[in-house]
Amino acid sequence: MDALSFARLQFGTLTVYHFFFVPLTIGLAPIVAGFQTAWFRTGDEKWLRLTKHFGKLFLITFTVGVVTGIVQEFQFGMNWSEYSRFVGDVFGAPLAIEGMAAFFVESTFLGLWIFGWDRLPRLVHLLCLWTVVLGTTASAYFILAANSFMQHPVGTAFNEEKGRAELTDIVALLTNSTTLAAFPHVITGALVLAATAVAAIGLWSAARARRAGDDRDATAFRSAARAALVVLLVSGIGVAVSGDAQARLMFVQQPMKMAAAEALCHSEEGAGFSVLAVGDVSGSCDVKQLTIPGLTSFLATNSFSGHLDGVAELQERYTQRYGEADYVPVLPVTYWSFRLMIGFGAFSALLAVAGLWATRGGRVPSSPRGARLALLTIPAPFLANSSGWIFTELGRQPWVVAPNPTGLDAVRMLTRDGVSPVGWETVALSLTVFTALYGVLAVVWFRLARRAVRAPLTEVDPTTIGPSTDDDAPLVFTY
Repeated sequence: MDALSFARLQFGTLTVYHFFFVPLTIGLAPIVAGFQTAWFRTGDEKWLRLTKHFGKLFLITFTVGVVTGIVQEFQFGMNWSEYSRFVGDVFGAPLAIEGMAAFFVESTFLGLWIFGWDRLPRLVHLLCLWTVVLGTTASAYFILAANSFMQHPVGTAFNEEKGRAELTDIVALLTNSTTLAAFPHVITGALVLAATAVAAIGLWSAARARRAGDDRDATAFRSAARAALVVLLVSGIGVAVSGDAQARLMFVQQPMKMAAAEALCHSEEGAGFSVLAVGDVSGSCDVKQLTIPGLTSFLATNSFSGHLDGVAELQERYTQRYGEADYVPVLPVTYWSFRLMIGFGAFSALLAVAGLWATRGGRVPSSPRGARLALLTIPAPFLANSSGWIFTELGRQPWVVAPNPTGLDAVRMLTRDGVSPVGWETVALSLTVFTALYGVLAVVWFRLARRAVRAPLTEVDPTTIGPSTDDDAPLVFTY
């Protein structure tokens, strides 16, 4: 283990941890806003109570997401200073826009939403939350624009005199084809995650309230579950469609990543899709794989007999073009993370089908076994999202900025060249401290979220919602 290994381990660990909270925040915001909109339009008190209930979970998650996200940007200067020097002029632009525009918007209007229940007119208060939704979505877009530059650099030129990349076209950077493909996939994935959590909690809470004889809460939680299940169904279709589009683009922009994802060791005509493998995919192609003939070629080229380059041929081509190095990502991680992403996502699909069936025709579920099974699906989309990002980032290796095969490929950097000139002990110490600190935060988040989820729906007097007649009344944190 050296400084590079510890720096990669630290960045990967903290990023995966941080991204446990990000998609839940992105997905919960429009769902909670939808509940409040339903109350605003219908006047049905159950939607107001559901807004308060799931709003607590949203705020808890948002807070932890902000705290864990701050560290991410510090790592670029602390552990990856050479990378920051090389691409800081380009990479910093979308991150600066995200911080100064999107994040400030969402945090400001979230504060108005938190403290404005008895201060703002109902419509203005509702619009504050929808502005938060726009802010979280915009934040995701600008961060994806920064990440997409690492996957497929555009809008930049290499300054040979200074030895760094410089931004030449901000519009091209923000409209990168990689960004436009990744954005809908990330947003629909976040909606799948949040909808799975809300649906599972709603089904479990409805069954719990029904057994306790509280039909009012049971009916309200059923409504929450039904609404979330519809979101889950629609966003699940969006994940599949956007994922297909993103994969087709990756075959063009990062063929080595996709060849590794399929353990396609040698070029093939009509390459099959490998469902699973038995054996070491990194040691040999001679492993027993359950494959669907021609499917990978079809997904990449729209032809079941299409040609796809293999790992060995791509390694030879990269060596000739970029010099001696191992350009093959870690095959077992790339191969299995791609399949885990799809496999864990299937649990959300099962929940959507089973939940809609269990709540059909006004039925309120009461089975404790079914309620527990619903809760068990909650970790699946978290693991699916994390597996997807592990595949995206580790599949790009050994590049920290992958070359653009369809344009100017002078802007590129190997991961080994981007690390800071520090000793491994320094990075190892910070990794240990952050791991311990984040472990404590995880326990705190889980306990607060569990308490918020298990609590009954709060009784709310709708007449207290709106501008207060007392001009001297202090702002009150309603949660």
